[in-house]
Amino acid sequence: MLLGEHTTPSVLQRIVDLVQRSMPAGAEVSITLLRDERPTTAAFTGPLADVLDESQYERGYGPCLEAALGGLLTEIADARDEHRWPDYIPVFLDNDALSALAAPVPAAHPIAALNVYARSAQVFTDDDRAVLLEFAAYAGAALTNMDALQDARDRADNLQKAMVFRSVIEQAKGILMERHKLTADRAFRLLADASMHTNRKVRDVAEDLVLTGEMAVAPPSRPPSPAQGA
Repeated sequence: MLLGEHTTPSVLQRIVDLVQRSMPAGAEVSITLLRDERPTTAAFTGPLADVLDESQYERGYGPCLEAALGGLLTEIADARDEHRWPDYIPVFLDNDALSALAAPVPAAHPIAALNVYARSAQVFTDDDRAVLLEFAAYAGAALTNMDALQDARDRADNLQKAMVFRSVIEQAKGILMERHKLTADRAFRLLADASMHTNRKVRDVAEDLVLTGEMAVAPPSRPPSPAQGA
């Protein structure tokens, strides 16, 4: 996948769709992300996965959270014989689910887990477990790369904004230099003084000057030249 052509949600949705194809028929898949200790389902293939994820988030525990936080493959082989998470299992059974498999996603940030839910008991094989762990590794690489890509995009956006702001300030300086016969340094100082007196950013003062030709603070009179003061 060319990550530059996708957003993080679209990449994660593609991953859960592929995992679903590799799991037993009828299984539903989701991916849990924890940012600032707040879990969310970033992508899912059906309502069962979404409901069972959300039920865990409400309680603060369950197989997907245990996998994400504990870093271990976590399985419910048969919910009818499951004694962990006593408040969660009744919800699991009420939604006609009997088994689940959750794999930790090895990414530095965010913490994540890849989850599979099925309506049959004892449904997951060793091959299913190995495949899910492999997909979790791919998901970790994708998350890490998408975070790096987003950081690069953010830096590029900030640089572009800085260039635009710098251009506006240079235009405003040029206006003041031409209008009042000031040096570049004194023109910028005038913009800075106007910024302090009006409690506005320099770029906003400069933009107003470029657009309206007006300054919120009038420029000071030019100091006399040495010849005039003699």
